[in-house]
Amino acid sequence: MSEKITLYGFNNLTKALSFNIYDICYAETQREQKDYIAYIDTQYNSERLTKILTNVTDMIGAKVLNISSQDYEPQGSSVTILIAENSMIPAGDTTVAHLDKSHITVHTYPEYHPETCLATFRVDIDVATCGEITPLSTLDYLIGSFDSDIITMDYRVRGFTRDLSGQKLFMDHHVTSIQNYIDAAILRRYDAVDINVYEANIFHTKMLIKEIDLQNYLFNSDVYELPPKTRLEITDNLRREMIEIFSGRNIF
Repeated sequence: MSEKITLYGFNNLTKALSFNIYDICYAETQREQKDYIAYIDTQYNSERLTKILTNVTDMIGAKVLNISSQDYEPQGSSVTILIAENSMIPAGDTTVAHLDKSHITVHTYPEYHPETCLATFRVDIDVATCGEITPLSTLDYLIGSFDSDIITMDYRVRGFTRDLSGQKLFMDHHVTSIQNYIDAAILRRYDAVDINVYEANIFHTKMLIKEIDLQNYLFNSDVYELPPKTRLEITDNLRREMIEIFSGRNIF
């Protein structure tokens, strides 16, 4: 697109939110593992992911300019949406173009462990906006849109804008923690840790589910059909997998 929008007093701050979730499931046989991944692939195909991202776009008050989506073989999906602030779209006979800093993307990564019978579904969502829009208000919706056992979030504000006197502003909203933008009822379900670099406007939060209801982690199995020893073994494997993903390193 060769035409450009003329910007007057535009806020030049770029706000980027990276949101990653992990959903873990126990599938006893190799066949069940493949069936689980096929199930996840169907439940979170590009059509559903597009709906989630367009809802996010509406929530932050932006306008969809273009949508690109793709489902992959053997599994996985991707969606990319170019967005612009509604205030940037003038009424009347006007040609508009997108800002390349404003977009939302999602990618899915189903996989399974060859020994512990655990399958993991990972979703990566990136929201990059330029101007007054901040994506932090969408966190409750994003967390609720997926079964989230582990969540990692990064938020960074880059660049600067100016006030009317010409003084540089490197931040246009108050942020002390990503957790402040998450509903208290959601936070109570997780152990949450912050790593923030305030001088660089970098904020990181990771969350680990507290309680494991084993039935919710079994694919095509009933917890009461399993002997107690097997239940404990599966629960232990689930918790070990979660701790390692949460920690970002191999521990066990």
